[in-house]
Amino acid sequence: MKKILIINGHPNHESFNFAIANEYHEGVMNSGSQVETITIADLEFNPNLKFGYQKRTELEPDLLAAWQKIQNADHLVWIHPVWWGGLPAITKGFIDRLFLPGMAFQYRENSVWWDKLLKGKTAHIITTLDQPGWYYRLFFGRPSVNQLKKSTLEFCGIKPVKVTYIGIVKTADDVQRKKWLQKVYNLGLQNK
Repeated sequence: MKKILIINGHPNHESFNFAIANEYHEGVMNSGSQVETITIADLEFNPNLKFGYQKRTELEPDLLAAWQKIQNADHLVWIHPVWWGGLPAITKGFIDRLFLPGMAFQYRENSVWWDKLLKGKTAHIITTLDQPGWYYRLFFGRPSVNQLKKSTLEFCGIKPVKVTYIGIVKTADDVQRKKWLQKVYNLGLQNK
């Protein structure tokens, strides 16, 4: 049985991202697989990696619990909006504080190479936009996807990482939003 972890990176509980996370969760539940959720906005932690990698800041209990969920999962589903081309600050802070050397990856001594400590996991990024996904890819180079997919998840050994764009959210009517929610439910049902 596949163990799926939904990581919701939107700070607002009333956002469409929360509806997306709920639909995906329902789909997984109806597939018979196991599912857990991390709602980053509900965690108590300092998102600032104050000392970089020079000095370790102790992880708060919520981050320790989140890390345990990440370690236990086979498949990570990241749900977040794109703001100014990137991730919400709280999501970036979550990654900065948790995806650390010795946990998610390990630099090799006297080498440009590193060990990927999260191999064997897969991921799916579901991101909302106020522009079409093709426009975000073509004209902006999809910076949030590059950051999360390539520079974080794949860097740590998580492969493959699929991406689903949902947009244009700001102008979508209820009919379009229901179509997107059905699509996300089906992704959850198929454990994708």
